[in-house]
Amino acid sequence: MKNKGVIVLLVILSMVILLFIVRIFNSREIDDVSPAIGCSGDILMKSDVLWVIPIFQNDSIENYPEWCEYILSFNKSLGLHGVYHSFEEFGYSRNAGYLNIGAGAFEKCFGFKPNSFKAPQLIISGENRRMIEEQGYKVKGRLNQILHKVYHCGDSGTFSNRFIDFF
Repeated sequence: MKNKGVIVLLVILSMVILLFIVRIFNSREIDDVSPAIGCSGDILMKSDVLWVIPIFQNDSIENYPEWCEYILSFNKSLGLHGVYHSFEEFGYSRNAGYLNIGAGAFEKCFGFKPNSFKAPQLIISGENRRMIEEQGYKVKGRLNQILHKVYHCGDSGTFSNRFIDFF
């Protein structure tokens, strides 16, 4: 019985170490990129993928052409992070028209359509996931969040951005 406990502990420790190593080598991402949410240039620079909120507090990113150019100047991969970024936004039934509102604002801002999607708070129903994938998007979820270092503009995530740097 004592040996089983040691084996379980070693397996868990090995998994944590493996996760740490994977996160070191995987790309870094930042959620909640919006002109309305403060985001340091340092974090934008160290991230490989920027998850953009197209319409935050009913204000579209297309209204901020200088900000759009600023974000493009980082030359990073950009993805759609919801439409309005409301709580459980994609936990409720949505359709392609709803999704296209956000994609249209994104395209007017950056000049191209997004090809990846991450739901706010990572909450997405199976029906919405299928609908979004049928529209041609790669949908990122919880596993993506675990395997990558994910920062938040405004340092608003579950863990501080300083903690994310450590782990």
